[in-house]
Amino acid sequence: PENTMTPPLLYARERTAAGILDMSTKQFRDLVDSGALPAPCLIAPGVERWYVPDLDAIAKGDIPGGQIEW
Repeated sequence: PENTMTPPLLYARERTAAGILDMSTKQFRDLVDSGALPAPCLIAPGVERWYVPDLDAIAKGDIPGGQIEW
């Protein structure tokens, strides 16, 4: 049988990252711009992505070491 497992998502584009935290893209970007949420990683020129495990930790209120530094 063919393996149909999808690898876990490690990095997400802005719309997906906002969805993980159940908010609009504008609300998400406003919080990022204000420093309340982490800035994206630049994975290639002009390509920003957010690290999903950090977003999951924020959503759960389970931030490793008491806080995420960004």
